[in-house]
Amino acid sequence: MKLKEIINLIEKWAPLELAEDFDNVGLILGDENVEVKKALITLDTLENVVDEAVENKCDLIISFHPIIFDGLKKITNKTYVKRVISKSIKNNINIYAIHTNLDNHPKGVNFQISKYLNLNNTKILIPKIDCKGGMGMIGELHKPAPEKEFLNYVKGIMKTSLIKHSTFLNKKIKKVAVLGGSGSFAIEEAIKAGADCFITADLKYHDYFRAENKILLLDIGHYESEQYTKELILNFLRKKIPKFACVISKSNTNPVNYF
Repeated sequence: MKLKEIINLIEKWAPLELAEDFDNVGLILGDENVEVKKALITLDTLENVVDEAVENKCDLIISFHPIIFDGLKKITNKTYVKRVISKSIKNNINIYAIHTNLDNHPKGVNFQISKYLNLNNTKILIPKIDCKGGMGMIGELHKPAPEKEFLNYVKGIMKTSLIKHSTFLNKKIKKVAVLGGSGSFAIEEAIKAGADCFITADLKYHDYFRAENKILLLDIGHYESEQYTKELILNFLRKKIPKFACVISKSNTNPVNYF
């Protein structure tokens, strides 16, 4: 199957126009006119992921995070980004990135998180102007839950042993906002929407003060918040092109470790 055909399907599903201006989505490396036989789906394109693609005879890597954000002036072995590009070129592997256009998709990254957390009555937290998409999602639990009970529930669903959080408010959680990846910019929007809890990642020290005793902030980790995106992409491709071989990467690309 031609790479161009796969790209057209993906971009009809998650148009590039939905991506944020800072992002670098689309075909990162390769030729859209080549024939591809198998795709490896990953959150990050790292060296071990390229090795996995080679081992599994995949000639296409579909990555959530783009491996290139800034311009490259030289392709050497000095950084992991340059090594990934070099190794991919040597092994004739194409790289495609689908990132904030899937974040902004009404049934994208945050819809997937909401589905796993079993939230009802979901809607977009920060709608994007002139389209049906937007950042984040907010919904309700079937039954209000005490804060610590809810944190244990989130730990299990999101497969994490550590959650950083703001001060407990000693009230039950009913309305929950979610935003995969770095979501500190949406704290005030979550408060305005009446969320009891906001689940996101990459909160800094001063971000926790912004809770203002109005909301419980949970930082579950960047990788952890986006881990189910691979499955989202896989399910879409299998539905649209069932005869095209796709596999989810088994490589752990989470750069953060806990002791």
